Amino acid sequence: MNRHCRPRALILQSRGMAARLPEDFICPISLEVMSDPVILSSGHTFDRASIQRWLDAGHRTCPISKLPLPEPPSLIPNHALRSLISNYAAVSLRPRPQSCPPSLQTLTQLLLSPSLEEKLTSLDRLNRVSKHDSSTRRGLAESGAVPAVLQCVDSSEPGIQEKALLLLLNLSLEDDGKVGLVAEGSVGRVVRALRFGVGDSRAVAATVLTSLAVVEVNKATIGSHPDAIPGLIDLLRAGNSRERKEAATALYTLCSFAGNRIQAFYNGAIPVLIQNAAGGLERAVEVLGLLAKCSLAREEMANSGGVVDMLIAIAGNGSSRGVQYALLTLSYLCSYSERIGLEALRQGMFEVCIGLLNDDNQKVRRNAKSLIHVLQNLMVEDRCN
Repeated sequence: MNRHCRPRALILQSRGMAARLPEDFICPISLEVMSDPVILSSGHTFDRASIQRWLDAGHRTCPISKLPLPEPPSLIPNHALRSLISNYAAVSLRPRPQSCPPSLQTLTQLLLSPSLEEKLTSLDRLNRVSKHDSSTRRGLAESGAVPAVLQCVDSSEPGIQEKALLLLLNLSLEDDGKVGLVAEGSVGRVVRALRFGVGDSRAVAATVLTSLAVVEVNKATIGSHPDAIPGLIDLLRAGNSRERKEAATALYTLCSFAGNRIQAFYNGAIPVLIQNAAGGLERAVEVLGLLAKCSLAREEMANSGGVVDMLIAIAGNGSSRGVQYALLTLSYLCSYSERIGLEALRQGMFEVCIGLLNDDNQKVRRNAKSLIHVLQNLMVEDRCN
């Protein structure tokens, strides 16, 4: 059998590491532990030497997704994953750290108990001790607690899933913990809870995705999950007030990565965001401001009824952050569509921007100045015509 065709588990087992290395540490091409992981524009990670050989052979598609790559292909160093890989072996092979005392180990073991009462008690206590204590969070992550927590996230028992998600949220407060949680397979479990959870689980799941996506490398990984962005859009469409707010926050964090914006567009985010923004959810305006950087999204916004009125209303009366992103979105739309620019002028947007040049928020002042420049150009063109 060719070495590159051997099952991944067999290769790891032959090195005595089958139970120790997360699958995301392995290059999909070489099936070796990555020494220099890099991310393609498709969001998938490979060892640099392996993907470079693929590119040198003339390929211009992602080996996994088969999506076309830009020319020249961009290889983004995955520093967080590289650091995690280098530290993981030492952590997993040494004795359990002293930072996780026996009482915490006992509580972790109770997460696997068949008793619902013992699981609930364990989750409550672990949440209390991990919420404000960084050393406890690190100790729990290094002691092997994450797989047991993820099993609880899959639970259909009342209260178990939500409390397990809250514990994941606590563990994700550590920056290195965010990468580790994704490497241990948390994204799929959290996304299932996002889509099918009960009670407050869906809102908490959206919050966990936001926390994990704070680390840049995780944005592409989460966005590449087929149900993550669609699940957030569905929650934004049909959720309650808290769920919609958390879903919009998660979308904003994910869409700060350019590769996720087109996915949000193709999954129908624009009309859902406009509806929520018109209903008073200003975080939806922030997401629109990010998506407006995408030409297809700008076109759909420009053709959506009421979007100009909504943005002008928020620019004139919204919170500081709402004003900032309403101005940003209007700048993109007015630059794209003369019709929208002239409508903004007719509704007094130029005067509103002049008044905002003295705002306390520097970003509001900057965006107001940018929109003024766009509107001035339109006024000149209108006079010439």
